[in-house]
Amino acid sequence: MPLAEFELVMLESGEVALQRTGSDQPLVRINFAPEAMSYLDGKHIEVAKCMMDAGLQKAFDVGEEQALQSDDTEAKVHTLH
Repeated sequence: MPLAEFELVMLESGEVALQRTGSDQPLVRINFAPEAMSYLDGKHIEVAKCMMDAGLQKAFDVGEEQALQSDDTEAKVHTLH
């Protein structure tokens, strides 16, 4: 996924969503159960931010790993005559 600016928004449904800046299409949604909301005592937005940050970091890491594997594969190609 190319680099883009993202934003967290609160949807009318109460879900926290990640979307590209300027878009109204959520890429990821987080929905906390009522029990979790009660436990988090109003801190669910901070928890959602941490969850999204961790997810984005992992997604970028996966992309880098795939690029490295692709480079390794290309380096191992041999021409047979």
